[in-house]
Amino acid sequence: MSIAANHARRDTARMKKMRHDSRSVRARSQKSFGSRRVVMVAFDDAQIIDITGPLEVFSRATRWLSDERRWRTPAYTIELVAAAAGPITTSSGLRLIADRQISEVRGPIDTLLVAGGRGTTAALQNRVLIDWIRRTGPRVRRLCSVCTGAFLLAEAGLLDGRAATTHWRQCEALAKRYPAITVETDPIFVRDANVFTSAGVTAGIDLALALVEEDHGGDTALAVARELVMFLRRPGGQSQFSVQLSAQTADREPLRDLQNWIANNLDQDLSVESLARRTAMSPRNFARVFSREVGLTPGQFVENLRLETARRRLEESVDGVDLIASETGFGTRESMRRAFLRNLHVPPSAYRSRFNQKLSA
Repeated sequence: MSIAANHARRDTARMKKMRHDSRSVRARSQKSFGSRRVVMVAFDDAQIIDITGPLEVFSRATRWLSDERRWRTPAYTIELVAAAAGPITTSSGLRLIADRQISEVRGPIDTLLVAGGRGTTAALQNRVLIDWIRRTGPRVRRLCSVCTGAFLLAEAGLLDGRAATTHWRQCEALAKRYPAITVETDPIFVRDANVFTSAGVTAGIDLALALVEEDHGGDTALAVARELVMFLRRPGGQSQFSVQLSAQTADREPLRDLQNWIANNLDQDLSVESLARRTAMSPRNFARVFSREVGLTPGQFVENLRLETARRRLEESVDGVDLIASETGFGTRESMRRAFLRNLHVPPSAYRSRFNQKLSA
């Protein structure tokens, strides 16, 4: 069974639980949980956004709850730690300051995050760091990695028997090096019990927003997302990159322009014959050249773009399924349903119920 099918099946129970948790949290007073301690583990040559992205989400959530809800106790306290206290030179050349070295970390930790980046290879050789993660990980409420930080959790043995993800370029390497892990290549992050692993770089921000949503409800997470001028993405289950990013860009200018035109005209006639006319090529030659340069047949490229656009509409709007099917070029509800079942292994209605917060709140 495909990764998408497995992921979709798990999402139903997971999303129900997270919605229930979010509603329960909103009903509690601040006394119920107080301040949550978030600790980020970093190292030289770490990716700076892996570190600052998630921490900024927790910081913004704290500020918003203080300003808008008049919380007197910070919702989160954040700390940056490393094998040695002091400056950390990130892969961009900019420096961050670790609050303390890992051996000095005392007291309970709510959420432990491990960054990734180019320095992961060297960090894997640091037995003091790996041993500390191995000892500390099981004692925290939530254990998380960003990008290739998953390798450090794996090296510590904390991902054995679990599903996990990492940057799409490193998924194959993670699966090969740690065969006891079920590596999922598509989601922006994966939750397995209390262990969260996120995809590359900015996916750590999506993960942090989902953790804030779990702690303080969707309204708080949405407010934080707006403060950061970004989308509030649904917990996991979304592709690491879009069809336009995952497909190759054609070398020939007419085909390259055509790819952009298709994305903006999904409700038009996008048959091979029609597209061939736009490029002044014969249908047979057009199909052959397009497949060679883009890596997908014209039909596959069009269906994938229509599917992605329909998926986003189902996630983010309250538009009817019939309208979405018409405006994305599927034509009918049944045609869109067949495409969803063929590619995502769930019908549009089930997909919307899992990923549309407006309709599930």
